Amino acid sequence: MEPGTARIAVDLLGGDNAPAVVVDGALRAVRADPDLHLLLVGPPEAAGRLIDTLDPAQRARVAVRPVHAAVGMADHPSAARGDSTVRAAVHAVREGAADALVSAGSTGATVTAAALGLGRWPDVRSPALVATLPAVAGPVVLLDVGGSLEPRPAVLARHAVLGTAYAAVAHAVGAPRVGLLSVGSEAGKGDRARRLADPALAAAALPCGGRYIGLVEGYDVSLGTRADVVVTDGFTGNVLLKAIEGAYAMAGGPPAGGGAPRAAALLGVAGTVVVCHGAARADDVASGIALAAHLWRRRAADLVRALLDGADAGDREDTTDRITDTEVPTS
Repeated sequence: MEPGTARIAVDLLGGDNAPAVVVDGALRAVRADPDLHLLLVGPPEAAGRLIDTLDPAQRARVAVRPVHAAVGMADHPSAARGDSTVRAAVHAVREGAADALVSAGSTGATVTAAALGLGRWPDVRSPALVATLPAVAGPVVLLDVGGSLEPRPAVLARHAVLGTAYAAVAHAVGAPRVGLLSVGSEAGKGDRARRLADPALAAAALPCGGRYIGLVEGYDVSLGTRADVVVTDGFTGNVLLKAIEGAYAMAGGPPAGGGAPRAAALLGVAGTVVVCHGAARADDVASGIALAAHLWRRRAADLVRALLDGADAGDREDTTDRITDTEVPTS
């Protein structure tokens, strides 16, 4: 386990089965990591059930911020603007009371609250959720998995830079191979967004020695033999992620040495934010908290941001935005 104190704000009311599974997951996390401090954001009575089970030394590492309002899983993302647990968790990070936040609540609400409360990086229009999948040949970074549903070529090109930097910083992948998810690996395959994004990614200056290897298909995500980073839009990525989760369940679990991808990091906002699956179990919440602590201890957000600044991708985004229909390949 990496050394260093990590203070994580946990949204107690986020998720389908909150607060019970969130409290259980937080309990497991604080017992597993002696340098972990938790700020439980939610009803004091729910937090109290966790604190009462801890020994005195562990109890000293848990604090409570009382909040009773939650954003429902079916609520509009704008509901995060109100006095809710996820908004209070974001404020805790912004004011320095916590280093990172974890929520299993509405993805849209969490992304909205983080973008408004922490601010977006000036060169990222659409923050991306990035998940790491335990593929057969090694971990594969997949983004976006739900942060933004926008499939514009400029957004996909920027996600390639984000994913490359994240793979290098968070998972120590050397010279990441980057692929663009499509319906075939041959040039020209896919919809308009993919056909436009393909040359944009080929021209992109990827950090950390990253290189674009072209189009990849869905099975490449599960195998991990062709690409270390797979780029797609948030709609397609979220559907694929949940399909892979279901396949793992049917097969009796993911490949050896890897856990199921039940938590994703939000890239493009000024802070460390981890979003767990809405149907997260206690061990999923504990894993999400561990991921947030890992990213904070590695200063992943700051390092990814620095690598993004060095990629000099701004001009390429503007160029991609000006591509017209007449430039779409026909083959």
